Amino acid sequence: MAHFARVEGGVVVNVIVADQEFIDGLSDKGAWVQTSYRTHGGVHPEGAPLRKNFAGKGFTYDAGKDAFIPPKPYDSWLLDDTSCLWAAPVAKPTDGKAYDWDEGGRLWVARD
Repeated sequence: MAHFARVEGGVVVNVIVADQEFIDGLSDKGAWVQTSYRTHGGVHPEGAPLRKNFAGKGFTYDAGKDAFIPPKPYDSWLLDDTSCLWAAPVAKPTDGKAYDWDEGGRLWVARD
C-alpha cells in the first residue's frame, strides 16, 4: 500500500492509501501522483525522499520540480528550491523563545 495524491490543475484535492494496481485500474490514473508520508523538506529517514514533501489537500504539485509544495503561508515568504518549503525572508531567532510571524512588519515577534 502507498499514498497517492489526486492532482487537478496542479492542486492536490485528495490523498488516499491504495495499491498501485488500484491506481493503474482507474480511468483517470494520470491524475494520481504517489507521495510519501515520511518525506519532508526533501528528506526521508531512510534516505529515499519522494517528491520533496508529503502531499496534503491544497498543496501544489510542480511537475517540473517533481515536488509537492505546501500552501504559501504569507505573501513575503520565499520558496526554498531544495526543500520546496516556504521560508520567511528574515531568519527566525534561535534564542529559545516562541515567536510568531508579523506579515505587516515582516519580522518575528516574541510571544508574551
